[in-house]
Parts: sequence; C-alpha cells; structure tokens
Amino acid sequence: MKGYILSALLLLSGICSFAHPMPSSVVTLSVLETSISGEAKMPLLDLEGALKMEADNNLNVNTQFFKNYFHQHIKAFSGQTLWATTIDSIGTEENVDINVGNYREVVVWFKMAPPAGKSLRSFLFDYDVIVHQIITHSILVFLKNDWKNGLHAENSGEPLGVITTNFKIGKFEPLTVDLEEGSWWKGFKSMLELGMQHIQEGTDHLLFLIVLLLPATLVATGKKWAGYAGTKYSLTRLLKIVTSFTIGHSITLLIGALGWCRPPAQPIEVLIALSILVSAIHALRPVFPGKEFFVAGGFGLIHGMAFAAALSGMGLGARILALSILGFNLGIELMQLFIVALIIPWLILLSQTKMYRWFRIAGAVTAGIVSIAWIVERCTGIPNFITGLIAAAYEYAIWAIVGLAVFSIGCYVWQHYGPVILSYKKVKE
Repeated sequence: MKGYILSALLLLSGICSFAHPMPSSVVTLSVLETSISGEAKMPLLDLEGALKMEADNNLNVNTQFFKNYFHQHIKAFSGQTLWATTIDSIGTEENVDINVGNYREVVVWFKMAPPAGKSLRSFLFDYDVIVHQIITHSILVFLKNDWKNGLHAENSGEPLGVITTNFKIGKFEPLTVDLEEGSWWKGFKSMLELGMQHIQEGTDHLLFLIVLLLPATLVATGKKWAGYAGTKYSLTRLLKIVTSFTIGHSITLLIGALGWCRPPAQPIEVLIALSILVSAIHALRPVFPGKEFFVAGGFGLIHGMAFAAALSGMGLGARILALSILGFNLGIELMQLFIVALIIPWLILLSQTKMYRWFRIAGAVTAGIVSIAWIVERCTGIPNFITGLIAAAYEYAIWAIVGLAVFSIGCYVWQHYGPVILSYKKVKE
C-alpha cells in the first residue's frame, strides 16, 4: 500500500511541476499506426551520475555511445517477447526552474514496434535509463497522442504511471501499459472537434474573414463604397468569399499535412496578420472590388499552412491521415459557417441603414490597428498592449455578437419606422 501511495505522490508532483528536473525524468508516449513513439527528458546531472561521468555542460550526447546506451535501457515486451526499439535522435535543452535555476536536460526521441501479431496497446514498458543506478530517481510516464481514443495533448498528456524503485524487493518495476482499443469513429470525431477548436481559437483567421465580408453587401462606385446592393447580390457574394477561402485553405492544409511543404511558422503568422491589414484597407476603400473571392482564395492558401501545423508531426499513416484531414477540415468549415451565420444576418440588416458606413469604417480601422500590432508581435516575438487586449476581449465575443444584433435591429427599425413613430407622436400631441 505504501508503494502505491509513493507512486501517486510522485505522479502528482510530476503533473504539478512538470518542468522540475529533480529527481524525475519524464517520458511521453504516442500511439502511431504500427509503433509507439516516445520522447524522454531527463536531468543531465542524473544521467552523468548514472554513467559515473564528470559533469560537463559541453557534453555531446548525440554519439553512438549514447545511442547504444539508450537502446539497452529503453525496452518494451509483449509477455517475454522483446519489441524492436530504435533511437531516432538525442539532444539537449536549456531550461530554467525557480527551485534549481538554470539546468540542462537530455532529450531522447525513440520508437518501439511490437513483433507481428502482438498488440500495440498492451505491453510492459521497461525503461531504466537512470533508475538502474540511482534508486531515488523516478520516471513519470504520460500518454500524449492516441488517435483512436481522440487524445492529442499539447503538453504532457494523460498520466500512465510511474517507474520507480520498489524498496521492498530492492529493484525498480517496469510499467504495465494497457490502453483502450479505441475506434476509427473516436479518432475521426476528435479531429472534427480539433478543427472546430482551431478555428474557434483562431482570432486572426476569423477576423480576416469577417473584415473581408464587411463590404460584401455593398456596391462599389468608383473608389468609394456605395449603398446596399440587395439581399440576393449580398448572399451570392458572401457565399463566393466563404467558398473561395475554404478552397484555398483546404489545398494548403492537404499539402502541409502530407508533409510536401512545411514553411517556417513565423513568416506564415506574419502573412496572416498582413492579410487582415489588406482586408481592412479594402473595407475602407475598394481596392479589389468584385474580386474579393480571388483574394479570399489566395490568402486562404496562407491560412491553410497554419492549419496544417496542427496535423504535422503526428506520425499518422496514410489511411488515418486521410481521415484526419477530412475530419479536421470539416470541423474548420462547420465552426466557420456557424460563426459567419451568427454575424452575416446582422451585417445585411445594418448595411441597409445609414449607420453602416460608420460601423464599417470603425470595424476596418480597428482591424487594421490589430493587424499591425500582430505583425509587430510576430516579427519581434514581443507581446504588446493591443494584442493582449484582443486576447482578453475575445472571451466576450459572444456578447459582441449580441450587441451587434441589438444595434442592427435598432438602427433598421429607427431608419424605416422612426419617421412614422415621430409623426404619430406629433399627431397625438
């Protein structure tokens, strides 16, 4: 019983202080289609202690010696049958902890594949990289990704258990891993939800689309936006813009998820902010009137590269990847259409009033300022007051939509029925 209590305390301490290097290592496992991939992080000082080496901050761990060492101490078994383990790469990371200050961790990326006919989801994880020499050391093991069970964690994931020394028998005990079977439906549904969450939290993606829709209900006359173009014209234009954006980001989502093209994240994020600035300028004065769907499709290509980052690096096989792309993209579209459906009726209503001009200008100027703030932040890596304010205000977005609805209805009623109401009051008086 004491052993279980000790393990629980160690696991809890690892969850609460994940970055703390002493005295634990942290291993995260991900279930792929035919293998288990893993990432092991361990304190460099503890590793050197286990190897009886002198502390050396310039130690090169990416050598054959360390690959052989980790290969000997990272194992998995199905019964008595040994899995095939490969060490993909080894590196080090510099970290800071409030308790110990600066420290270095060794990071090992590995894969474990079961023999033919053996289950991928039930095995004995025999990991003793440090604990075989330092009995006070412990290894916190987490499950980070499991497609068929809908698990896609950004940080450590779900705890599986602790590998630590059993002082009653005087040696460490491997961890028994027994995962749920899961299903294709669970995996597909999780990707659908991930896509919806991605667009829901993607303030920049939504702002681009909304700003591009601001003048979609209007007719351009020369270099100015004129009045309301009619319901049929507005809806047709709105549909073209949304569809073009969908086609654009779907293309690059597919390309990026398949690994055919993976540009650096920072330039893509800057270009996304730039796309909002271009849309804001167009909302003020017609820059590309009648060609909004081409612009939406072009910038959609850029936005799709950012979407693809959510699927890259999962190590998915061809069949699962195809389902993931379909589910993820469908989730994006459902959430995108839901939000557009919440906003468009009020834009159409408000655009039939004199107040829409000032609303459009205010919205375009605000979006332009926000986009510039994002460009500066994404170029420098330093947050600023405006981006922080937008992040905080986004939590109240639903109330902004409610406010838009009330404002639009009020303006429409006043413009169309205000004179009648005033005339009625004068007659009554």
